[in-house]
Amino acid sequence: MNRSHTRPRLRRPVLAAVGALVVLGVAGGPAAAHVEVTASDPHALAENVTLSFTSEAESDTAGIAELRVVLPKGITPDAVTLKDAPKEWKLTATPDGYTVGGPALATGTDAAYSITVRRLPDEKTLAFKTLETYGDGKIARWIEVPANGEKADDPAPLLELEAAAPGAQPIAPSPSPTPSAEPPVRPSTAAPSVPVPATGSRAASAEAAGSGTGDVVGVVAAEALLAAGGAFWWLLHSRGRGRA
Repeated sequence: MNRSHTRPRLRRPVLAAVGALVVLGVAGGPAAAHVEVTASDPHALAENVTLSFTSEAESDTAGIAELRVVLPKGITPDAVTLKDAPKEWKLTATPDGYTVGGPALATGTDAAYSITVRRLPDEKTLAFKTLETYGDGKIARWIEVPANGEKADDPAPLLELEAAAPGAQPIAPSPSPTPSAEPPVRPSTAAPSVPVPATGSRAASAEAAGSGTGDVVGVVAAEALLAAGGAFWWLLHSRGRGRA
């Protein structure tokens, strides 16, 4: 009887201990590493906002050497400047964002840096997809954007924005390229032509041809009359001499 009551009592503490170890194992695994972002003014359309990023180190053999970030819609690479970063790290613009990096950090050291954004877009959430490159070439990709409240294994850092402050205006669209920015075109040496409807062109050609033909016929007819008159005068003059 005593044994039958003792076994259930022993099983409960064992199961509880196993469950605690499982929870600790999941929490302390590699999946816990991630990238975080915070803003000095987390409002839509806010100007000159400082965004601070922290990338947790997850390698036991090398330190972080470079971070590549894809900017969300509404923030262009030319609107970002580096404010603070590890020593000798520099920011370089890319077609869709920027990279910030330099000498690899010490192994196990988180990479923290901050940028200044000229103006935040009128959005509710901004995702900054990030790729971490370590000194040994290993790459960690934090690029997944969770949807419908679902969890992502490798989530991109998200920045939640509050509504725009009263009076804030939307970002004006970029001006269209000026003609000087387009590739140069060699000027044509031919004289400019003025388009004329096909019917008008044919009528003009026919009229020109008709007037030219009429002029020629008139000249030929005049010459024929002069020649005939000269011949008639010569004939009369010859007959008059014969009679004399």
